[in-house]
Amino acid sequence: MLPFVINGLSRRTLFAGTLAGLAAPSAASLAAPSAADAAAVRGRLPSRPNILLVLADDLGWGEIGSQGQRKIHTPNLDRMAAEGVRFATAYAGAPLCAPSRCALLTGLHAGHGTVRDNPEGGPQLSLTDADLTFAELLRLSGYRTACIGKWGFGPEQPHQASHPNVRGFDEFFGYITHRHAHHYFPSYLWHNDTKVPIPGKSYAPHLFREKATKFIAKGDDDPFLLYYSSNLPHAPSAVPGDAGVYDKEPWSDPNRRHAAQVTRLDTDVAALLRALRDAGVAERTLVLFTSDNGPHREKGVTPRLFNSNGPYRADKRDVYEGGIRVPLIAWSPELRHRVERQPVAFWDVLPTLADLAEVPVPAHLDGRSFRGLLTGADAPEHDHLVWNRPRKAQAIRRGRWKVVRFAPNIAGAGPEGRVELYDLSADPGEKLDVAADRPELTAELLATLDASIGPDPRIPYGLRTELTDDQVIVTLHNGSSRPWRGVELGLDGPRKRRAHRVPRLEPGTAITVGFPLPATKRGRVVARATFTAGGRRQVFRARHIKRTDGAPTLEPVT
Repeated sequence: MLPFVINGLSRRTLFAGTLAGLAAPSAASLAAPSAADAAAVRGRLPSRPNILLVLADDLGWGEIGSQGQRKIHTPNLDRMAAEGVRFATAYAGAPLCAPSRCALLTGLHAGHGTVRDNPEGGPQLSLTDADLTFAELLRLSGYRTACIGKWGFGPEQPHQASHPNVRGFDEFFGYITHRHAHHYFPSYLWHNDTKVPIPGKSYAPHLFREKATKFIAKGDDDPFLLYYSSNLPHAPSAVPGDAGVYDKEPWSDPNRRHAAQVTRLDTDVAALLRALRDAGVAERTLVLFTSDNGPHREKGVTPRLFNSNGPYRADKRDVYEGGIRVPLIAWSPELRHRVERQPVAFWDVLPTLADLAEVPVPAHLDGRSFRGLLTGADAPEHDHLVWNRPRKAQAIRRGRWKVVRFAPNIAGAGPEGRVELYDLSADPGEKLDVAADRPELTAELLATLDASIGPDPRIPYGLRTELTDDQVIVTLHNGSSRPWRGVELGLDGPRKRRAHRVPRLEPGTAITVGFPLPATKRGRVVARATFTAGGRRQVFRARHIKRTDGAPTLEPVT
């Protein structure tokens, strides 16, 4: 269990070290021996790399130095951007938290995903058993997985379909619900299925960083996925002690503390990269850094002071560019620096991680793998990108053109609503609405937008295990777009049990086999599927079946 008492450190002392050390070694220098090391082979990623995905909360496109920030210090993120791949045209899944994170996790935009809006006047919507997250996908193929920080989907209960342990994460530490994550000094956090009291006034981001570095240091032969979902710099602008180097700036206190939050996030990233280096796995790891939506203007923070959205219009909650454009940096010692301008979106992350992990990509996703863009190769481009806020606003981008549509009586739209058209190549700030000049193009884009919104198009994917009184029922679903060949199902444990071989499993079909429960009263077995897809031999493992002196139970593979 996490040691929650931080001996010998006051909150002010703890935070001061994150702001006073702006001249300390950068993130990249902590993670790589030298700038010239392995220069001849940079630009190539290792097979099945470790993945460290860092998600900021409400960090604007323009709030890091590599994208024009001049008031807030982010030296470590800037160094990552200078050495890795900076995506100049990266989009969040939505202009606010929950639907954006759903798109990130599942590969579906908010016109298809389970969670399409934040809670407003009701409970937070949840993920379901029908959802397949990137963690479930990578865990099937042998990755050890962790989610640390803000999950953002309720209910706040263990053993339910929306819990991170059930949605593919072997280890979880943090906030389950959206609203609980607003508390930077929480009275409790969740560790897997247990609500753990937090003594004193502990700063949650510090606890997250401590837990994440321990997960990285744990190390073994299996690759890992660490989803580090910080709640920085979401409102309120809470930091331990004062605002550090910003304390004497002639700004309001919320703005000083907001700047301190962003710099704290920057130093957290540096600590994670240092942990990769210390564990000897930096060269085998791809780091992705991004934010869930545009900058907020809550609890006294004024984005205009910091130019938080750069040249783009509006901020959090808006489907204009300022609400959905986000930073995206890909870093690894194996990558060369480049700026990529091809648009990518959150729903591209799942297929990209599947591609990197060499796992069959699920069919009927909205996303496309951008693995090729990491190394300067080609990658499939989107015909269009869609954002959907039910009953409020929608947007579609195709090439240079973007349509924004407001629902009736939203944002001054009037009883008929309002439609706007922008040429982003000439007008990235969306200042000149040209819908009246291009009615046919506007109508065409609206028709595509309407056709892009509907039910979840996915088909079941993966390995499922159920228990009856006397059997283990194992089902393999081919939810990809290609046939799987040479399929075998079995149980690994005290005695292997292999089903009859199935020569071919077509997309959208499944095979189910029942195995007798292990005869021993104590022991574990693991459901296993082996098959060939796309020329690669795949091994999927599901859940342990654990027998004790009582009834058999299922538990996650660890």
